[in-house]
Amino acid sequence: MIGNRTGLLAALLAATMLSSATPAFADGTVKVGVLQSLSGTMAISEVPLEDAELLAIDQINAAGGVLGKQIVPVEEDGASDPSTFAQKATKLIEEDKVVTVFGGWTSSSRKAMLPVFQRFHNLLWYPVQFEGNECSPNIMYSGAQPNQQALPALTWAEEKGYKSYFLLGSDYVYPRTANLILKKHIAHDGMTLAGEEYVPLGGTDFSSIIAEIQQSKPDIIINTLNGDSNVSFFKQMAAAGLTPDKLPVMSFSIAEPEAKAMGPSLLAGSYTSWNYFQSLPGPTNAAFVAAYKAKFGANSVVDDPMVHGYEDVMIWADAVKKAKSFNPTKVRDAAVSLGFVDSPLGEVKFADNQSMVQTGYIGQLQPDGQFKIIWQSPGPIEPQPYDPLTFPGKSCKLH
Repeated sequence: MIGNRTGLLAALLAATMLSSATPAFADGTVKVGVLQSLSGTMAISEVPLEDAELLAIDQINAAGGVLGKQIVPVEEDGASDPSTFAQKATKLIEEDKVVTVFGGWTSSSRKAMLPVFQRFHNLLWYPVQFEGNECSPNIMYSGAQPNQQALPALTWAEEKGYKSYFLLGSDYVYPRTANLILKKHIAHDGMTLAGEEYVPLGGTDFSSIIAEIQQSKPDIIINTLNGDSNVSFFKQMAAAGLTPDKLPVMSFSIAEPEAKAMGPSLLAGSYTSWNYFQSLPGPTNAAFVAAYKAKFGANSVVDDPMVHGYEDVMIWADAVKKAKSFNPTKVRDAAVSLGFVDSPLGEVKFADNQSMVQTGYIGQLQPDGQFKIIWQSPGPIEPQPYDPLTFPGKSCKLH
């Protein structure tokens, strides 16, 4: 079943200009958690993501809410720290009594929160690409699995004739596991690994790594840096004369907001792999972008994690209506039975493993800060939590 939200988005465009305050009348509200990093190294990416989640809540409330109730978002700051995410998730569920939580970005934050959601039998909607190798009934994984982002990027690079790869990432679980998968495929496909380096989250000194890159002379850099480390990396690369037109860089965590914050001139010509770009054609995406700009300013931009966060809220509301309940287990089961829905990303759905079926895209950053889509997968890609080349024999069956 494909539900078209284009008309709803257009009709609610004016409503996004109104206050997001929700009336707190007795028994007329339901609380949900919104848990993102509003401070620290990840705030550059997570603040816009929270804005998109709140926009979805505003639009649902403007249309009458869910099961006759207005949604009250309880916002918390994960502060770019995994232990803080776990503490705040516990507070949201145990003290604030939220029925579900939207949030997280880094895999470290997700893994820190997972035991909390298992213990309380609650449900986290996680909107960001990650390394796979995880499958929990307490998480809806709308962000890309490796076979929906990392491996399409490698396919594109190989089609371009790149044979030598340098892997650079932040030092935590997602970059290391994503790069483990990439290394398996690079070797399997007869390509060469020119180098592999990691820096701590928030790291700013890339001098020795850039010297290694200059010596190893890769054809392309696969960049899994997160947060504001990217600012230092690209600035130091430019200072060394390694601009994107001279050495291609394929990033997995740079999108429209990061490009705007860093300055498009610094990144112009570089590549990124996502399941959404603001430049995607179609009336549903156009209506979403217009609604976001109406609420947050004409110069605002949107990106893949933001749209996944937005769509998580929308699908949760659809699932609540189908289940006729806010119970996390009933909502989870309803969400995977919805089938394809129309969204700003195109037609998407949650598969039985609670990960999203979605199309892969490669974009090249233009001087205006938008991405030109230069490649897309033949169709929506089924999510594969466990890469068979890296984790043979492992699979995910939840429903």
